[in-house]
Amino acid sequence: MFRLFGNKKLIFLLACLIVFIALMGLTLGERNSITWPEKFVKDTVSFAQSLFYRPAAAVADFFDNVGMLSNVYEENKALKRKLSDYALDAIRLNVLEEQVGRLEEALLFSEHQKQANRYIWHFAEVISASPDPFDQTININLGEKDGIRENMAVTTVDGLIGIVRNVAPFSSSVQLITAIDYRVDSTKAIAATTKENEESFGMIERYTPDNLLEMNKIESTDPIKVGDEVLTSGYGEVFPKGIVIGTVVSRGVSDTGITHKAMIKPAANLDGAKLRQVFVIEVPEP
Repeated sequence: MFRLFGNKKLIFLLACLIVFIALMGLTLGERNSITWPEKFVKDTVSFAQSLFYRPAAAVADFFDNVGMLSNVYEENKALKRKLSDYALDAIRLNVLEEQVGRLEEALLFSEHQKQANRYIWHFAEVISASPDPFDQTININLGEKDGIRENMAVTTVDGLIGIVRNVAPFSSSVQLITAIDYRVDSTKAIAATTKENEESFGMIERYTPDNLLEMNKIESTDPIKVGDEVLTSGYGEVFPKGIVIGTVVSRGVSDTGITHKAMIKPAANLDGAKLRQVFVIEVPEP
């Protein structure tokens, strides 16, 4: 009985070996198609692989995307920092270029003025402007220690803007000519003439709501006309002679009907908030 059982096992193994050799024979060599057992095994293995491959691929893609998002986030953050730095550098460059341009203009202006007269031109920076519309003043960074005194005229490269009112050791307050009003005792009228004819004469006594200076007491025979450049005449010993004030835009009979008046467009920007550099004019003692 045991011998028969053992022979059956041997026969079974021989049969499996024969089948295996037959399968090998079938698979050897070039073939255009595969057998159905191979197809079955291939489909079964492919299906099993797909069950594991798709979820694994999805998980791998998820972590790859997370990694890519992290890299993109860091790159965007670095790019934003670079753009911010570039914007700040551009602003600084523009400010510096503007300052250099103003300083070069001021230097050329002061050199020209030195040749034109014997005044001393003190270059000053505007450090603040009064926000009060009824207090038309600016503050500059020069004071008593720099030789600044009250009633010195103040100008820009374009023209007259005001007069020194109060002086501290290291700073001063400048009253703008926009405060000029003949009805107010604290303001001083400006004796003026023209570049075209030094015989012309008038008194600038008011700054109008139209942003013009009103020049009164002009003789009816005075040759002053529209387009003339108005300068300080030097009379009155407050504003030195020859400082540009503005340009005549109109002329007519005054309210009294006896003399004439002219309206002057200021040459300088009189907006205290926009003033940056000014000159304080010192007239040396004779």
